[in-house]
Amino acid sequence: MTSLIRENPTRTLPIVVQELAEKFRNAPALLSDHECWTYQQLAERMNRYARWALDRNIGRGDVVALLMPSRPEYMAVWLGITAVGGVVSLINVNLVGTSLAHCINIVAPKHLIVASELGDAFAMTLPDVKHVPTIWSQGASNNNRFDRIDREIERHSGAALTVTERRDVTIDDRALFMYTSGTTGWPKAAIIDHRRLMTWSHWFAGMMDTGPADRMYNCLPLYHSIGGVVAIGAVLVNGGSTVIKEKFSASQFWDDVTEWDCTLFQYIGELCRYLTNAAPHPRETKHRIRLCCGNGLRKDVWNDFKSRFRIPQILEFYAATEGNISLFNVEGKPGAIGRVPSFLAHRFPAALIKVDMETGQPLRDERGFCVRCATNEIGQAIGKISTGSSDAGGRFDGYTNKAETDKKVLRNVFVAGDAWFATGDLMRKDDQGYFYFVDRIGDTFRWKGENVATSEVAEAIAAFPAIAEANVYGVPVPGTEGRAGMAVLVLKSELNFESFRTHLAQLLPAYACPLFLRIRRMLDVTPTFKQTKAGLAAEGYDPNLVEDQLYFDHPVRQAFVPLDQLLFNDIQSGRIRL
Repeated sequence: MTSLIRENPTRTLPIVVQELAEKFRNAPALLSDHECWTYQQLAERMNRYARWALDRNIGRGDVVALLMPSRPEYMAVWLGITAVGGVVSLINVNLVGTSLAHCINIVAPKHLIVASELGDAFAMTLPDVKHVPTIWSQGASNNNRFDRIDREIERHSGAALTVTERRDVTIDDRALFMYTSGTTGWPKAAIIDHRRLMTWSHWFAGMMDTGPADRMYNCLPLYHSIGGVVAIGAVLVNGGSTVIKEKFSASQFWDDVTEWDCTLFQYIGELCRYLTNAAPHPRETKHRIRLCCGNGLRKDVWNDFKSRFRIPQILEFYAATEGNISLFNVEGKPGAIGRVPSFLAHRFPAALIKVDMETGQPLRDERGFCVRCATNEIGQAIGKISTGSSDAGGRFDGYTNKAETDKKVLRNVFVAGDAWFATGDLMRKDDQGYFYFVDRIGDTFRWKGENVATSEVAEAIAAFPAIAEANVYGVPVPGTEGRAGMAVLVLKSELNFESFRTHLAQLLPAYACPLFLRIRRMLDVTPTFKQTKAGLAAEGYDPNLVEDQLYFDHPVRQAFVPLDQLLFNDIQSGRIRL
């Protein structure tokens, strides 16, 4: 499926969609509760957006930011604009305040398209946007302060683009910016070229063996690489269809899967755990699912999930949006994220190296080179960076910020002059060659399927008047994936917890808000005045280990409440679900 991509460098994903429209015409392509499009309708909508971009003089490399919930229109927007050389920045719809402004500022868009239902929240961010772009509303809004792009594109033809209109866009041109927290700091805009879009779509189409009879259920956000490209592109390129759900719902999942007659679904580990923890559903085994594909399905959930819901095949994989490492567990070994067979080792040059668990820095031998991990030894996963077109899978295009790109590159790893991409992920490899994900290193931790950068959370906390200092880290909670946020606070005045909770909700997405608080007189620092986290994380929120005041953001009471032994026991036993 991927072998012909480099042989035809001007054939990009928008061109593939046009070819598919001519082949499959009125067959269903993108389906949702709001709108259902055939291949022909998708291509026509895509072409209208392409001509809108041409009419607005959006040149090759010019950026258009997109802030819109998941729906078929989302795909038409970026497919059309990238068809003529524009770059679309896909912004997380959960971001607010300075986080949202930061993501806009680092890509400097000429235009920004915002869904009408997000217009009011977006407008509050405008004072923090350095260079305000031309703003368009998709759909009618309450205040009508922005022009409506859905009306504007109706002026343009939906016919196939001419060769001249396409501007000789190639697979080496930038197509999208997708945001990742990386291992530290604020979100970074990862560069996604057309080659990567083609590779993702066709590779997974081959791995899942998709066809015209397949229908994917996709409840993952479209601003993510998996939900926005893999789950859709892998089915479309072989003539199937995708159901786009705006949000995941455990109670509606099996009704949706059966009513839409889906044969595939895309998951993240938490999704599978939520389904497994849910009450029995009368339709949970009445489906036609033949395969589910995703990442993060842990071993303790795998077997129960597969047997209870009668899932014939699970395709677990590992990949990073901006990275150059891909691992696939095609054998279905519970808990493993992949294995590299010896005959494919040259195409997947991945390695695990020893790191300092406190600093996250690689350990080096007496010659100055990194040290490979032994069997079952935990280390950071790295991928060898290639520069030639013959090994496109090993490329690392980095971020819009060169300094941030350089931070992700390790040099002189095994030989003088080599370069490897540092994933920031800890893994181990067993004696059969299977890889297992262990944790994130550095300051970032995962919660609710998202990376949480502790520096960003600490900055938001410190903006509250009563807070003098804050140190943020993740703590494990039994029965959940990843780590929940916890913050140590040093107060300079009495803390109004209700106002503080409102403050956090205004500045941070829900998944980044800390669930646990610890109040101290001062923070521990290193001799170089850096905050220490390891000891705090080890103590967690156990009142038997922590002498400081502890508080918990209670999901039922919707308030921070004192965390005593009884409440701690309820959390540990799962009686309180997070």
